[in-house]
Amino acid sequence: MTTLLPRRADNDYRGYKAALWIFGLILLLRVVMSVNSIFNGYLVASSADGIPLDSYTPAGARAVVSLFATLGLSQLALCVVGILVLIRYRALIPFLFTLFLLEHLGRRLVSRFLPVARVGQPPGIIVNLILLSLMVIGLALSLRRGGNSSLRGSDVPD
Repeated sequence: MTTLLPRRADNDYRGYKAALWIFGLILLLRVVMSVNSIFNGYLVASSADGIPLDSYTPAGARAVVSLFATLGLSQLALCVVGILVLIRYRALIPFLFTLFLLEHLGRRLVSRFLPVARVGQPPGIIVNLILLSLMVIGLALSLRRGGNSSLRGSDVPD
């Protein structure tokens, strides 16, 4: 439990290096997805998520696009925290993996109980499954001891 919630938030990381690379990849993907949702919400909603915005009223489509941009902004804020942790507070990497995983599963749970009509097989589902798999693998690798010594700042690739 102290690996998941360390007593000190410092750069003392004891998991596998591969988890840091996975975390960086997840952050990169999430930043791209967030910025894309903010600036291209209509395209993301209609193509990546398969929401038939053309069948909505203009006000309804605008509301969905606005919600996508808002969600993208909150995701981007979470990514900024993740970048800070990766650079300066690596002891919190397992906690951030857990937070990202819980947030992802929470969104899926909300979607299960409040489904949105979709058209076809949107590619966003595949991307989300890949992210989910990477988060589970990264969390497992970050919780295990990666060697005899802890990894500090310059010992780990950025």
